[in-house]
Amino acid sequence: MIATPEAGLTTQTCAPYNQLGMPVDDQAIVGAIRRQEERLARDPASLAFAQLADLYRKAGRTRDAVTLCRDGLVRYPHYTTARLILAKALVADGQFDAARVELDTIFEVSPKDIQCHRLAAEIQRRLGHIDEAVKHLEVAADLDPGDRESHALLALLRATAPPSGETAGLARVLGDDTFATVAFGSLCLEQGCVEEAAQVFTRILRRDPDHREARDGLESALSARQRRKG
Repeated sequence: MIATPEAGLTTQTCAPYNQLGMPVDDQAIVGAIRRQEERLARDPASLAFAQLADLYRKAGRTRDAVTLCRDGLVRYPHYTTARLILAKALVADGQFDAARVELDTIFEVSPKDIQCHRLAAEIQRRLGHIDEAVKHLEVAADLDPGDRESHALLALLRATAPPSGETAGLARVLGDDTFATVAFGSLCLEQGCVEEAAQVFTRILRRDPDHREARDGLESALSARQRRKG
């Protein structure tokens, strides 16, 4: 149930971690949510619902974000920003198919929307569809040559060769399907070799997109990579 603007929001109703498991500034986000709730209460027909929904999403209140976006999009069906926020909230809630429907709607009118291609790549990757994820990342990278993150993810997901600077021995190991196993990928991850782990899990997923352990392993490797980057 979405808290009404009249009732306000206490710090207890806002989770201390967002949907990615990262800590959030409780007081700042609670204050921002309260201000947007008050704004929406003053003008229920305004576009402020999208900003409030995005704050809910960032606070980990994904179901509230989804409900608010769906209600707002009934009034403003062509508001693509709100539809993208809805797609992000659906992804955070694990509703990948529903999120893809929203992205497809955006692509019909904005086929070169970079944020949508990035999110579509994430969805396909988390579903184990590596080649489809690569296609969306390629579009994002082409549209924005300075998008370092998309280029970096492309290098990992293409998995055609080990990272530069690796030894010839490791290159042979990573290129051998004998070692494309969850056990070896997990070992790489435990040793802090996150790029190598990602490459192993990617090779598995190209053979079997439904391999849950490989999907989880790839996400763990990418999360570890993100933490290492700070």
